[in-house]
Parts: sequence; C-alpha cells; structure tokens
Amino acid sequence: MDKSKRPFLKSKRSFRRRLPPIQSGDRIDYRNMSLISRFISEQGKILSRRVNRLTLKQQRLITIAIKQARILSLLPFLNNEKQFEKGELTVRTTGLRTRIK
Repeated sequence: MDKSKRPFLKSKRSFRRRLPPIQSGDRIDYRNMSLISRFISEQGKILSRRVNRLTLKQQRLITIAIKQARILSLLPFLNNEKQFEKGELTVRTTGLRTRIK
C-alpha cells in the first residue's frame, strides 16, 4: 500500500476540555486584583495569550487593566523581590575611574 493511499488516522486519545480562565460573571477591571494577578508572571510581566488561554478581546482588556493598576500603584511595574531575598545588597560603583599618576 502506498503512503499516498493510506487513510488519515486520528489518534484515539481522549480530550479533556479545559475550563476558561475567565468566567462569564467575572468583571475585567483594574480593581479586581485576584483576577489580574493570575495573568502576571513572577517577575511582574504580562503573560501571553497562549499561556493564558484567553480570547483576543479578553487579553486586550486584561492588558489595559494591568497597565491601569500599575499606574495607580496597585501593582508594581517590576517584581524584583528575588534579588533582595538572596542575601546582602550588592553595591554598585558609579563607573568613574580615577587615574593614579
């Protein structure tokens, strides 16, 4: 039997449909911190649509709500807590070099 004449066989794996991350009753708003925090990474970045499993319209509304919450200081722009938890604070030099004659 030629490869071109073989019928297309689908896999018999069962497919479990995932629940949508935003329910119909949830309001996408900058004040709804419990909803917004689900769509932000540990570093404070907005997660992509593929990761969130959102529609385009929902992703746009979530992005706008996150940005509004950041501007109103409800959310940090960056989450750098890991740097400070590691231990001592590192001292930065200014970059000015002095020449010894």
